[in-house]
Amino acid sequence: MATIQSYKKDGKNYYKFQLYVGTDPLTGKRLKTTRSGFKTKKEAQLAISRLQLEIEHGDFGKKTTDTYQDIYNLWIVQYKNTVKESTFVKTKEMFKNHILPAMGDYKVDKINVRSCQKHVDEWFSKFKKYRTMKAYASKVLDYAVTLEVIPNNPMKKITMPVKIEQPLDTKNENFYTKDELNHFLDCLEKGRNFRAYVLFRLLAFSGIRQGEALALTWNDINFKDSEININKALSHGEGLTLIIQTPKTKSSIRTIKLDNKTMDILKEWKMRQKQDYLKLGINTLKPNQLLFSNSKNGLLEPNVIRNWILHVQNKFGLKKITIHGLRHSNVTLLFEAGASIKEVQERLGHSDIKTTMDIYAHVTEKAKDEVAQKFANYMSF
Repeated sequence: MATIQSYKKDGKNYYKFQLYVGTDPLTGKRLKTTRSGFKTKKEAQLAISRLQLEIEHGDFGKKTTDTYQDIYNLWIVQYKNTVKESTFVKTKEMFKNHILPAMGDYKVDKINVRSCQKHVDEWFSKFKKYRTMKAYASKVLDYAVTLEVIPNNPMKKITMPVKIEQPLDTKNENFYTKDELNHFLDCLEKGRNFRAYVLFRLLAFSGIRQGEALALTWNDINFKDSEININKALSHGEGLTLIIQTPKTKSSIRTIKLDNKTMDILKEWKMRQKQDYLKLGINTLKPNQLLFSNSKNGLLEPNVIRNWILHVQNKFGLKKITIHGLRHSNVTLLFEAGASIKEVQERLGHSDIKTTMDIYAHVTEKAKDEVAQKFANYMSF
């Protein structure tokens, strides 16, 4: 039985009641519900009658069907503990911008193969990373299966669309040829930003990732053996804060040999950095001093680096490539110079040879001409 009680709030009379609603199946304890805020005793009695009717029909406490958003909210908490902070941030952005706007309001038990196919086809038509989007959308449905909210994952039954590869347009490829790269570095050397020249020279001659370069400290540089140790990378964490974390894969942790000129340029930069920052009252003699830092000797924002490369390209009318294009350039020229697939794979820190071949095995026009000439020379023998 429910007992109705009166109480005062802000000088006014209200009514409340407490009602026994059953037993918790997990703990065996009696469950009660309390309702308040009724203006009259009659309103409270009507509310009791409705609740008793729900209890008799077995409808009390039934949760409305979970939406895809509800399951995502549970899944993302677990996912956060399984990946690096930068990966977590990128994943949340993908859901926020693409997956949840498409599927968030769906009742999860009503999602079927047809609705999944529809959204994957839409992502396929708009985005390069449609496979990644499909994979993450599917993870949430997998979690719904784990929670026994749905019996199976309909995303796993779709027909995956496949992009037909177009012939490579070598004129617009994101890398520099040997002559273009030398001209790019010559233009940088003539400029006033020696730090930019050193950074881009290092990227072009080592093939390391931008994030790996921006995380380098002077104790990672072995001047005696002309080596650099890659063991960390700059990334964006939550709230777009800059963080240093371990590289993306175990194979990314590596030691790279560098040519003598690049090492000499690094030596000169170390001396100049010391002088420049001393004027600002900053000591750069600590072993963990960053090679490339901002005016306050903190982590350098990647957008600043992008502005540097755009500035020199615009000023001297150079071909536009991205900063990652310098990594492409390094690989392409390594192949031209006769490096093996395995050597390139290890130098760039790829986890498997397929990545090296699929992404970086560009063949320049010069290499094509050499192959054609080799064949002609053989046939004319």
